[in-house]
Amino acid sequence: MVKNTSVPADTLLPHICYRHLAEALVWLREVFGFREHYHYGDPVSGAQMHLGNAWIMIRAARDGCLSPAELGYGTQSLTVFVEDVDAHFVRAQAGGARIVEPLHETEYGELQYGAEDLEGHHWLFSRHARDVRPEAWGATLA
Repeated sequence: MVKNTSVPADTLLPHICYRHLAEALVWLREVFGFREHYHYGDPVSGAQMHLGNAWIMIRAARDGCLSPAELGYGTQSLTVFVEDVDAHFVRAQAGGARIVEPLHETEYGELQYGAEDLEGHHWLFSRHARDVRPEAWGATLA
């Protein structure tokens, strides 16, 4: 895999709330290709999933937790690095993901696309296409 100085991939474990957790578990597996590592509760109230080296926790939404679809806007975006982003794009599109950003190469060296899941969470799926130093596309190093 190409390394990209502008977009390092490090470990982070986001926790994402779903109003309809059981449906989200299936959807994330079938459409985005995540694999379930474990789940807990009866009925299921949470799960840990991964796609390659990208790990997420999903849990049932509690009172006061609204999905982006319920809010009418997004509050975050999650980027997942995948080896074959072209095939992943085709899979997500065929599975019914709402594509909000077509597959393209960014000025900072990523081949990526954007999609929303069944509850409106925004996802970017990306592959490092080339190494681009941040200052080459206008960023200022701190």
